[in-house]
Amino acid sequence: MKKKLLLLGICSLGFFSSCESFLEEKPYDFLTASNFYQNEGDAIAGLNGVFSLMQAQTYYGRTVWLVTELPGDYMAVVGATTGDRAELSRFTYTANNGEIGNWWVNNYRLIGRANDVIDKVPAVSMDEASKNNILGNARFLRALAYFELVRSYGDVPLITSPIKGPNDDLRPARTPKGAVYEQIIQDLQFAEANCLKENQIPAGNKGRVSSGAAASMLAKVYLTRASSSDAKGTDNQDALAACNRVINSGLYSLMPSYGDVFLPDRENNAEHIFSVQFDLPPNVGNIIVRQNLPAALGGFASFTAEDWFVRSYAATDVRKDWNLSNKANTTTLPQYFFNKFRDDKRIGNDSRANWLVTRYADVLLMQSEALNNLNAADVTKYQGINRVRQRAGLTALPTTATTKDAFVDLLVQERAWELCDEGHRRYDLIRLNRLKQVEKTIFNRDISDNYLLFPIPQTEIALNPNLTQNPGF
Repeated sequence: MKKKLLLLGICSLGFFSSCESFLEEKPYDFLTASNFYQNEGDAIAGLNGVFSLMQAQTYYGRTVWLVTELPGDYMAVVGATTGDRAELSRFTYTANNGEIGNWWVNNYRLIGRANDVIDKVPAVSMDEASKNNILGNARFLRALAYFELVRSYGDVPLITSPIKGPNDDLRPARTPKGAVYEQIIQDLQFAEANCLKENQIPAGNKGRVSSGAAASMLAKVYLTRASSSDAKGTDNQDALAACNRVINSGLYSLMPSYGDVFLPDRENNAEHIFSVQFDLPPNVGNIIVRQNLPAALGGFASFTAEDWFVRSYAATDVRKDWNLSNKANTTTLPQYFFNKFRDDKRIGNDSRANWLVTRYADVLLMQSEALNNLNAADVTKYQGINRVRQRAGLTALPTTATTKDAFVDLLVQERAWELCDEGHRRYDLIRLNRLKQVEKTIFNRDISDNYLLFPIPQTEIALNPNLTQNPGF
């Protein structure tokens, strides 16, 4: 899966320092991007190199949920009042926050590797459909990374080709986020048109990108842009159309039991649309299970659930007892911990729990969101949210017309109950315009507008004088 390639991930950020040090050193391997891609096997190996980056703890192995869940409203950091995690949780983060730096660096590392595949694979002699599937996978991953960046930092450097030498732009300026969104959408449209359908992906290749994954991500991108200053008039309609393509494909469905969604023995099930794959040693495992477990169960006891969130679940909602627990064997703990991801075969830090980037329940909730945005009086907006609620053991919401804002409040609740600890919360609260409101209501915390974005990492600004800092940092 790993290729021995000097330029693998060439010039990812911190790409400024790494490019310069590379140029100063002698190559220690005869393989470079220019001579590696000779046949289909090389193209697959190159794509594997893109996917493998996602498993790092400083990326989708941990940082993803630190930067998306802690600056939210239902997850608390245990003990610490300072440090990277506490800063994220308390909205006191600065440009020196290590996790915010990890998020920037690893998204650009992935972009660097994806650009390499996108640049070199077209010249490989191989079946055209297989080639376009590989390119579609790489373009999806590049789009995902840019989507993470643009909704985290705003304007970011847009780099769509490999950096090959000292004459290339090693210190790019930030690109307006509207142009970044356009590139994201183009990449995802290509991926949807060229990646295999879910039922065409061989069992041994689960974790690859499907056309349904691209459509699901397109829906999220359109909804996010629709809530921004770069909104296009068709964004909500385009989001709805993307959701409907996934739903009407018949290839995905809600698992009958909510807990089955998260069990490693049922990984890549009918509800999973795109997941980062983890496994036990000698493969790369996911630390998320141990990170959330209390010490009495062999965990790190790093986080707990806020009391308001525990109380918010209805008594009949099966998701509460799956997502949260205050039991360590027969001992009742003073606080609830997140117990969504489990693995009875866990070895130390390593679990088989895949990271769910997008799943079918999210698509159903996005469908309801898009319909509400288009026409608050359209009662079909209740269909998606009610399917999610009924699987959880709740009664369907009455399909009576509500205001747009009132329905948004229902979505904010439902997305928390359904998708907690899955890396959505900060993005959801910002997209649905509820972040400042919930922070004030729950914590009596006033959040200034600058905290709706992360600061550009100070280490990157020091390396690149063309990068400007976000206001307020």
